[in-house]
Amino acid sequence: MLIPSPFSRSLRGGALLATTILLAAAFFARAEEPKPQPSPTAAADSTRPTPATMTTAAHSNPSPTPQPSASAAMPDRAELRRRLTPEQYHVTCEEGTEPPFRNAYWNEHRPGIYVDVITGRALFSSLDKFDSGTGWPSFTKPLEQREVKEKTDSSLGMDRTEVRSNSSDAHLGHVFDDGPRDRGGRRFCINSASLRFIPVDQLEAQGYGQYKALFEEPKKK
Repeated sequence: MLIPSPFSRSLRGGALLATTILLAAAFFARAEEPKPQPSPTAAADSTRPTPATMTTAAHSNPSPTPQPSASAAMPDRAELRRRLTPEQYHVTCEEGTEPPFRNAYWNEHRPGIYVDVITGRALFSSLDKFDSGTGWPSFTKPLEQREVKEKTDSSLGMDRTEVRSNSSDAHLGHVFDDGPRDRGGRRFCINSASLRFIPVDQLEAQGYGQYKALFEEPKKK
């Protein structure tokens, strides 16, 4: 993710304008690149519901399935292209960026967790989600720190910190140091297309029951 949030606008000034212009140019340049057309069979398969697929235009969830183990075998690129939507594949496997304000979870306010769209490993929680004003889902920290990794990204002529899934090595987004200061000061700016949302009332059925207690109010003594 590329656009600094309003938390740092007063500090960045002209840098924000330059970054925004650079993002827009990069996004529309990518949008104009010709994309390979899937075969009729692949197109049909891509609409088949599986645990790892979801359309980023809706909040639908697949049938309940157990949470995958950390040692589950990773599908190859051909299998991922078949299982994921074109946008999901572009974001996770080609380091793409979805458009702001036109993605599944930027305005999602229900309690629940966000898991890797490929492996199903738990990545983020609604308890750490906040409105950054950027048009992408933003979190102050991962739900499971071991499930994400950070690396230097020097693309587009600037140094940023990329966030990737540890289990699938999928591109998730970027992390910035302009988040809420009272919550650690970090902003994990994540693509909706790299995530699958699981509401609290479906956690147990889908194999994530260990996270249900996070959303329960403490009992009064």
